[in-house]
Order: sequence, then structure tokens, then C-alpha cells
Amino acid sequence: MTDTLHTPSAAAETDDDEISLLDLLQTIVDNLRLLVLGPLAVGLLALGISFAVAPTFTATLKFLPPQQQQSAAASMLASLGGLGGLAGAAAGLKNPGDQYLAYLKSNSLQDALIERFQLMDRYETKFKMDTRTALTANTRASSGKDGLIALEVDDKDPQFAADLANAHVEELQKLLSRLAVTEAQQRRMFFEKQLNQAKEKLTQAEQALKATGISGSVLKSNPVAAVAGVAALQAQVTAQEVKVGAMRGYLADTAPDFKQALNELANLRAQLAKQDKDQTPAANAPAGQSDYIAKYREYKYQETLFELFAKQFEVAKVDESREGAVIQVLDAAQPPEKKAKPKKALIAIIATLAAGFALLLFVFVRQALRTAGRDEASSVKLNALKASWRKALGK
Repeated sequence: MTDTLHTPSAAAETDDDEISLLDLLQTIVDNLRLLVLGPLAVGLLALGISFAVAPTFTATLKFLPPQQQQSAAASMLASLGGLGGLAGAAAGLKNPGDQYLAYLKSNSLQDALIERFQLMDRYETKFKMDTRTALTANTRASSGKDGLIALEVDDKDPQFAADLANAHVEELQKLLSRLAVTEAQQRRMFFEKQLNQAKEKLTQAEQALKATGISGSVLKSNPVAAVAGVAALQAQVTAQEVKVGAMRGYLADTAPDFKQALNELANLRAQLAKQDKDQTPAANAPAGQSDYIAKYREYKYQETLFELFAKQFEVAKVDESREGAVIQVLDAAQPPEKKAKPKKALIAIIATLAAGFALLLFVFVRQALRTAGRDEASSVKLNALKASWRKALGK
């Protein structure tokens, strides 16, 4: 009994679905000429317009960015304790490719290109920031897994596109000459700064020592060798303190390396305190001798620091000359022989498909409105919708 009751209803629904599908097919067939000729006309029109658009040419350049090599000074830095940690803190770039891509998009490099090629006039912009935006839109750079960086530049003139692409590398080389990019460059700049400071302090200590007017012959209770040893130990303490300060920037207080560095600093300070106590002049020592010892110790301290920094500065200079920030161009940009865009066939196909979809939607909506107008209930709703629409438009 149940099957008998539900079978007619299911059949009716199936008939309604078939009728609806047939109505849609009928609508398409009735408007077949519009649905075929309309998109074709739009596609042909788009194809014609694409011929009027000025072609754009793309010049491509590939280059190898500077490669960071393992420093030859690693063993020497390790033997110097505190100064070794300093160089380690300043070393290394994790992903050089991404950094050079950022350099290519930097304002400094783009401003140099804008001035060099008068891009504000070429792109017809009033402000430099708008010119940078236009230059960025016409320039693409990417870094591949092979380590090479590919640079593409678009322009209406193929020769200008090639010149602008090659100029990117030239300006990047100039920019790198002003920056410390590689590990050796960073070490060289750091030790150069420290060396200049140590040189000034050494000169001051030497002048203060000469101002005492006492010769080394008065040093009987405190031999020169002992005082020099204290000064060398004090220089090691200073170097270790600089190392600990640098490690605070990239290590947690609980890190094993940081704790070990603190222990080494504490041991060096203890040794220095002990030697300071042993080398303190006796209470009955002449005032001039005591002053000379203090000045001499300061002089030897600054002299030791100066020698350490000078040695590391020379090593960094050698590493920098061996490593260098040299950009190697694999494929220089040449004036392209073929245009990159507009792609006329692709434009025509997309325009045809878009017009076909729009016309198909138009045909279905128009048929739905006609059908609703013949139905009394739908007609009332349609009139109410039109009235609401006019009211919303203020008519």
C-alpha cells in the first residue's frame, strides 16, 4: 500500500525535473544564434583591440650572488677565546638569495635607477614613490634552488628593457660595496672600529706613561714582566666580557654555551684579582713608583688589546679579499626579439568564454522573468520587487 501511495508522487517529481530540463534546453535552442554569434563577435573585437595595444618586451638576466665561504680565521678566533665568540655572533646569513632580492627592491637601488634613466618622465609620474611602484610593477626577481637569481624587466622598448635589467646588477654591486654583507666584511668592519679605538687609547696611555718621568729602573719590587702579565690577563677579561655581551643578544641565560662563557669570565676575573693583589705596590713604596706602575700596566693593557685587534683586522682583510662581494652575471640581458604581451590568442579566448557565460546567464534570467509574468502569484511578487527597486533608486 505504501509503495502504491508514493509511486505517483515520485513520478510527478521526475516529470517536473524532466520538464524543467527540457525548458532549459528549449531556452538555449531558442537563443542559439545569440549564444554563438555574440561570444564570437566579442572575441573578434577583443582580438582587434589587442592589435592596437603597444607590445611589451621582457628582458631576462641571471646572476650568481656573492657566495659566503667558511672563514679561514676560525682556528685563530678559537684560540683567542672572547674575540672568537664575537666573530661568531656577527657571522652568517641564513638565506642570501632572499636578502639579495630585498636589495633589488630597496629604495636606495630604485632611486639610483630612477635618477639614472629618468624614469619619472618615462613612466609619467609626479612623485618618486609612484615611480618606485611603477618600477616594481615592471620588474620581477626570483631565486631558484640552483642559487641563481633571475631578473625580468618589462618595457615597450626592447633595448631599454635590457639596459634597465643590466643596470639593476650594476647598481646592486655599488650598493654592496657600501654594505657589510659577508661574514668577512662584518668582521673587518668590527675589528677596524675596535682597532681605531684601541689605537687612540694606546696613544693616550703612552703619553701618560712618559709624563711620569720615571724610568723602568725603579721597578725592583714589581718587575716589568709581572706587570705585563697582569695587563695581558686584564685584556683577556675585557675580551671575554665583550663576548658575553654579544652572546646575550642571541642566547638565553640558560644556554650551556652562555653558562660556560660566564664561568670562563668568572675564572679570568678571579685570576686577575689575585694577580692584582700580588702586584699591588707596598704601602711604603715611593709615590712616583706606584704611579708609574699603574700607568705602565694601563699601557701594556692597551698594547695587548691593540695587538689582538690588529691581528684579527688583518685576517679579516685577507678573508674579505678572498671572498669578496662579487656578483657573477651568468646571462646578461639582451634585447628580446619577441614580445611578451599582449597574448592576442589568449585574450580572444578569455573574452569569448566570458561573453558566452554572460549571455547564457542573461538568457536564463530573461526567460525566468517572462515565465514569472505569466503566473499570477509570481507576477505580483515581480511587481512588488520592481516597486521596491524604484523606491530604492528614489524614483
